[in-house]
Amino acid sequence: MTKLLPTLTAGSLPKPSWLSEPEKLWSPWKLEGEALIEGKKDALRVSLAEQQQAGIDIVSDGEQTRQHFVTTFIEHLVGVDMEKRETVRIRNRYDASVPTVVGSVSRDKPVFVEDVNYLRSLTDAPIKWALPGPLTMVDTLYDEHYKSREKLAMEFAGILNEEARELEAEGVNIIQFDEPAFNVFFDEVNDWGIPALERAIQGLNCETAVHICYGYGIKANTDWKKTLGSEWREYEQTFPNLQKSNLDLISLECHNAHVPLDLIELLRGKKVMVGAIDVASHAIESPEEVARTLRNALNFVDADKLYACTNCGMAPLSRSVARGKLRALSAGAELIREELSAERTAA
Repeated sequence: MTKLLPTLTAGSLPKPSWLSEPEKLWSPWKLEGEALIEGKKDALRVSLAEQQQAGIDIVSDGEQTRQHFVTTFIEHLVGVDMEKRETVRIRNRYDASVPTVVGSVSRDKPVFVEDVNYLRSLTDAPIKWALPGPLTMVDTLYDEHYKSREKLAMEFAGILNEEARELEAEGVNIIQFDEPAFNVFFDEVNDWGIPALERAIQGLNCETAVHICYGYGIKANTDWKKTLGSEWREYEQTFPNLQKSNLDLISLECHNAHVPLDLIELLRGKKVMVGAIDVASHAIESPEEVARTLRNALNFVDADKLYACTNCGMAPLSRSVARGKLRALSAGAELIREELSAERTAA
């Protein structure tokens, strides 16, 4: 991407009310069969149009074809029984009923290739596509087969690499791996979580990203944030090793977070997707608020490596709020571009 401070979203956008229940995370589909297939395509077109109208530079599917950012991928894999459920602690934060790994995991066909092909047919803009990261996948399952989080993560990494290569061949420009678990399991991240990501991106020529945030604006996450104190320094545990990794972009939460922005310095040399939109609030940021977050981040990342992003996905928000936040993101980034252009002219 040659444009200075390109804009993009970290993840999901709200689904239309005719596809699933509004403002509800991981809501069931309202359609089925052929109607669901067509409905997902319609939603993808709407999501793309809303990104384009808001001035978003690097577009995505808004996760319109996915009910859940992890399990929608997992349900297509061999070796996972979606009906055999167990209750596990997710991110050491809340209990959830999850599928069970019952045998060797594998992928017998692509999961998102058709969706990517359809999105690419609708736009010439750069496309970012999100996949679940290996550690977060492991943390969203009950494993009765491998009995090793590390071994299962490495198996998933190989499967993700197969999928990522096919997505790249369909025209994806950035493949992002969502790893909210990276803000919780620091020893695992540094011991084998980052190596698992390295396995997942092996042989790719497109750009690669990892998204690490403090989660959707749901109660379990907001309650957890209240326990983290006046400074959220979780990124300090993982950024040094991520800076040394082969990943191109690191996505982090910044706006309305207690993350010390100087932690971005630990990523010096990497491209950084700075979260300048608070997805845990229904208040729509002003362009000036967005610009302030980006301006402060520029103290720790070079302008040609700064991407303007959202903190996380916006699926639980209303479509009108999400549209307003996207417009604010674009307008705020444009304010910083104008400032940087004026500085260059003055120099």
